[in-house]
Amino acid sequence: MNPDYLLPVISSAAWLMLACVGLASYRLGWRKIVTMGLAWILIFGGVYVLVEWFLVARGTASALM
Repeated sequence: MNPDYLLPVISSAAWLMLACVGLASYRLGWRKIVTMGLAWILIFGGVYVLVEWFLVARGTASALM
């Protein structure tokens, strides 16, 4: 692993752990936690796909000119 990526990886893991601990403090059932997790994955995945599609479409359009 590149040393330049060490701090972002550690800080991302720490933020993820903080979010999980915060979610666990609500003492929700496993079904509710999984449902919320899948909803967040769907939201961020959809935004990612939308941005990637936009970048590919823009690159294709600029190649045609």
